Amino acid sequence: MSVTYQPKKKKRKRVHGFLVRQRTKYGRRVISRRRRKKRTRLTV
Repeated sequence: MSVTYQPKKKKRKRVHGFLVRQRTKYGRRVISRRRRKKRTRLTV
């Protein structure tokens, strides 16, 4: 079996980062939900 998770910081930011979330309507919805839940980390 191969190792499937090869972490890369840049890729992680570009896919799940704050700015990416802000770009779309649903992304902003994600952030607001997480704010409502009092998450310390809203995104990556």
